[in-house]
Amino acid sequence: MSMEKPDKIQSRQCIQELIELRDIFDALSGKWKLPLLQYLYNRQDEPNGFRKIEQGIAGISDKMLAKELKQLESNHLIIRSSSETTSSGIIYSISEHGKTAIPVIEVLVSWGRSHRELAKAIIR
Repeated sequence: MSMEKPDKIQSRQCIQELIELRDIFDALSGKWKLPLLQYLYNRQDEPNGFRKIEQGIAGISDKMLAKELKQLESNHLIIRSSSETTSSGIIYSISEHGKTAIPVIEVLVSWGRSHRELAKAIIR
């Protein structure tokens, strides 16, 4: 049995954590992915078609919405399914895996609120 030095263990742990952070950013990075997940989470009991989502998230373009939905689906964070209740016949919902990101989003929202208040206080 070999004994590794504590600094080698810490270095390997740091490298692993950086890889895991990169995985998070690959799945959730961009301006729209977190708002899309939050939107779908808050509207789980509704049929969320493309146009409804586009109207509910101010500022997102058709092209960007389509791109972000595809990426969220490929990362198993949302589910795309057929429905007769929307004009396009497609609805989107947050997956069980996507729901695991909600506590992280809630912490970020809380931090953002505090950060905004601090920024306002500094500007005054």
